[in-house]
Amino acid sequence: MIAVVYSGSNFADWRLAIKDKTVATFKTQGINPYLNDEKFILQLLNKNINLIHHAEEIKKIYFFTAGASSPARQKIVTDGLSAFFKNAKVFVEHDVLGAAIATCKEKKGIVCILGSGSNAAFYDGKKIKSNNYGLGYVLADEGSANWLGRMLLKDYMNETLPDNITKKFTKRYDYDRKQILEKVYRNPYPALFLTSFTEFFTENMDEVYIKNTIKTGFKKFITTYVNPLLKDNPNTPVYFLGTISAAFQDNLIETASELNINISNIIKEPINNLLKYYSNKN
Repeated sequence: MIAVVYSGSNFADWRLAIKDKTVATFKTQGINPYLNDEKFILQLLNKNINLIHHAEEIKKIYFFTAGASSPARQKIVTDGLSAFFKNAKVFVEHDVLGAAIATCKEKKGIVCILGSGSNAAFYDGKKIKSNNYGLGYVLADEGSANWLGRMLLKDYMNETLPDNITKKFTKRYDYDRKQILEKVYRNPYPALFLTSFTEFFTENMDEVYIKNTIKTGFKKFITTYVNPLLKDNPNTPVYFLGTISAAFQDNLIETASELNINISNIIKEPINNLLKYYSNKN
């Protein structure tokens, strides 16, 4: 049995399979080695009945997660998984490589993730070309869920939201200024709080402010990350993945077109493509 996992900071998609037969499909809380340690990982795994039931049967785990950007960070996840799955060989890689395999398989492509965070990279068909992207929710993540949440909160706190959006926000969320600042600056996981406003954007997609904010985020992401990659790797197919890419794909396609970018495909969840890829290899 193999386990294939694609994880963001918010949640992780799991698939357990024997050859081409899927045994279990479920989600857990996300695992990010920048946010979580080995103890957290073990506690999380011990809460899931599917994992407890199949732990001894799993022989290989392919785990792709945000934050696994160095050997030291990968080791945090590897050690946590290995302590639980005693009989498994564990492979931990960055979520960008998982996204690349899910979209490109073994062909080159520019892979863009717009989910809870954002990232982009050139994939040569075997590995991700090194870059300085993926700077996280404080320094970057343009166009992502937490970036959208950050812009919404900033405008709300500065009282620059349109009146109708302010009314909808205050009706939807019972937060005062002190509570927001507490959650952003004292909460141990502020990025999770910032991503929690995605539903507000999907519920109000027809509002001009919401459309403009989404498109601004997409434009910043494309001009900052995608255009330099295309400049260095012209005529390379461009792929987008992630919940934000899928939820606002019309806005994404429109923004990309305005910037002369043709998107080859948009995938919400790469997990099924990853499962198929690794099932064929085992």
